[in-house]
Amino acid sequence: MLQREQADGTTTLTLARAERGNALAPALVEALIEAVDAACADPRTHTLVLRGQGRHFCTGLDLSDLDTTTDAELLLRLVRIETLLARLWHAPLRTVALAQGRAWGAGADLFVACEQRVALPGASFRFPGAQFGIVLGTRRLAERVGTDAARAAVIGGLELDAEEALRCGLACAAQDSPFEPRVDAATARALRAATRADHRDADLAALVRSAAEPGLRERVAAYRQRTAGRA
Repeated sequence: MLQREQADGTTTLTLARAERGNALAPALVEALIEAVDAACADPRTHTLVLRGQGRHFCTGLDLSDLDTTTDAELLLRLVRIETLLARLWHAPLRTVALAQGRAWGAGADLFVACEQRVALPGASFRFPGAQFGIVLGTRRLAERVGTDAARAAVIGGLELDAEEALRCGLACAAQDSPFEPRVDAATARALRAATRADHRDADLAALVRSAAEPGLRERVAAYRQRTAGRA
């Protein structure tokens, strides 16, 4: 489900659910939270890399059991995803996402939360949560691409390809040479803390308010039915 490698100061986490498009099942989310926390606490690690196995980086929230889940269970899953995203956004080390294929929904939010974001050729990005009433990750997206562009992408249900993602600032150009930190770990941690305002409480509150409206499961099911031919 999640593969971990550590070499030369870099911890690489590979989402290993290729048969499900690396969708974020609850167990995968918990494994990611634990692995991110471990990497951040490891003095040997200066870079954390996220990648996906197979065709896609991450196709979003795993909804394979939607017919049997409840609103409360869906809310908890979303809260734990927001917890993961906040951990990455405030990580004291360099975080890198390498996206191929689809980075959709929570997978796109995972991409946005990383410090360096590489969109490989053929990658595509969508933020559909608002179409079933969820506010998740939009403020972080706005910090990356600007408020107007973030609203357009989310409200308009846009799909961005790799070139568009690079052009608008959603993605960064890949570095050609290995990364070597020029400052010590404590200074890097302090610099990241000084340049990242802490909106964790507000982000979580926005998510919970949006997801707490009754009928969450039905809204998600209706969205899936509307978009079944486009997936």
